[in-house]
Amino acid sequence: MHSDNPWTTLSTRLVYENPWIRVREDQVLNPNGGAGIYGVVMYRNRAVGVVPVDDEDHTWLVGQYRYPHHRYEWEIPEGGCPEGEEPVECARRELLEETGLVAERFELIAEMQLSNSTTNEVAYLFTAHGLRQAEACPEDTEKLEVRRVPLEQAIRMAMDGEIRDSMSVAALLKIGLMRKS
Repeated sequence: MHSDNPWTTLSTRLVYENPWIRVREDQVLNPNGGAGIYGVVMYRNRAVGVVPVDDEDHTWLVGQYRYPHHRYEWEIPEGGCPEGEEPVECARRELLEETGLVAERFELIAEMQLSNSTTNEVAYLFTAHGLRQAEACPEDTEKLEVRRVPLEQAIRMAMDGEIRDSMSVAALLKIGLMRKS
């Protein structure tokens, strides 16, 4: 495993900031010694996604319009985990907010870097079991449609490109692989 950093950071400046992200631009010397810039998006929150699975082997998908891509997308319940909140507690909160589901137990199935060439964003993916229905309470920025589907159908949707969100695809395909082993 190679751990030496071949980059030299000459200077750093904050270019943009809002409540969710900060964007910085670094003046650098690249691994070959050439001068250049490197832009980094630094997320204030970690990302958390959860695949709820009921006793009938169904899951819940959340549909919403995703502004950056100008399309309606289906995905697993997801959200931002602020500093000081444990990822599993965020998974519990997001599951309730978006689907109205309460789970007895959660299992961490993956930790991943979402776009490690340009961001520091990390994600934690969970499954949730022992489900009971409560009342959903989405945030003001969310206009959600919730759909209960067979888990195998959700996995196929990820395989076929019908689900395109990276955390959703990773979680569903991981579950599909775990079931085969």
